[in-house]
Amino acid sequence: MDKIMKKSGAYRVSDEAKEALRDVLEELGDKISKKADELSKHAGRCTIKAVDIHVAAK
Repeated sequence: MDKIMKKSGAYRVSDEAKEALRDVLEELGDKISKKADELSKHAGRCTIKAVDIHVAAK
């Protein structure tokens, strides 16, 4: 998390901020994964493909 935040310009990052970002990204990842799973099943596939992730993230 530290690397992501510093790459976006942060000079210093607290441990609490790292945890908060991790939690938010995990929640967002769960939502995208569930939507991608629905999309792959709708397309008649068992495998989630990159296109499913990209569409689900929009």
